[in-house]
Amino acid sequence: MPLSMMQPGAENTIKKVGGKEETRRFLEKLGFVAGGMVSVISETGGNLIVNVKDSRVAIGRDMANKIMV
Repeated sequence: MPLSMMQPGAENTIKKVGGKEETRRFLEKLGFVAGGMVSVISETGGNLIVNVKDSRVAIGRDMANKIMV
């Protein structure tokens, strides 16, 4: 399922990062790599605040849909 469908407080493993090559590289630099752990902190107006690699990152719903958990 896409990251955007996770409930706040839930933790899961990243299975795949999709999208164009440029988008995948951008997300990998933020820490979204296959096998990594990610948890949703909160959701506000369609944007997600997630915890990945001990850092909080805010991403939009369109980017969250490209990350499969």
